[in-house]
Amino acid sequence: MTSTHWPAGPVGEDPTIRTFAMRRGRLGTASADALTRLWPRLGVDVDGRPLDLPRLFGRTAPVVLEIGFGHGEATAAMAAEDPDRDVLAVEVHPAGLAALLRRIEESGLRNVRVADGDALVVLRDMLPTASLDEVRVLFPDPWPKARHHKRRLVSPAFAGLVADRLRPAGRLHVATDWPHYAEQVLEVVRASPSFAGGTVPRPAARPVTRFERRALRDGRPVVDVVAVRV
Repeated sequence: MTSTHWPAGPVGEDPTIRTFAMRRGRLGTASADALTRLWPRLGVDVDGRPLDLPRLFGRTAPVVLEIGFGHGEATAAMAAEDPDRDVLAVEVHPAGLAALLRRIEESGLRNVRVADGDALVVLRDMLPTASLDEVRVLFPDPWPKARHHKRRLVSPAFAGLVADRLRPAGRLHVATDWPHYAEQVLEVVRASPSFAGGTVPRPAARPVTRFERRALRDGRPVVDVVAVRV
């Protein structure tokens, strides 16, 4: 754990290594409109400046950080079922950002804010110690080739940073359909003195995502790992 409130320095062993791959595509009219209209009210720029979470959400409540939400189906559904917690959802792909903004508007959700950029910057530079109730990473990029494993998000350095940002008894939840990545997540959790946990049955509160349906269709089992901050 870091001993400072706003730590500086790289999150991982090499700060130049990205844990995500950028995918650009042309936005449709509805998506572009959602970004233009809704971003000023619901969007968060990942600019490294510390966040005032009560001011961002307009209340003081437990906060969930969701990293990489795809098109936001699960994010919106879980937020709707859990209105007493606020969700800061981070994604790098404009189409996904627009899709979640539209879901927030259509569902009338008041407890979700959307951030565009590297979640590691959010964790490292923008959130204070013990500010989160949960960090949720559902189906992160598996980087399946051995030479790319260094790009995987969940690492000892990531676990240390998450532990610092979680309140006591807060939790880290990772779901993946790649067995080798699941093994890596378990190794990281078991090696960390800040966490206790392991594999769990799929939590009822987690909807089946499009990634999970694809994995099951392709014969890949989905593993959920939940680790509690001790």
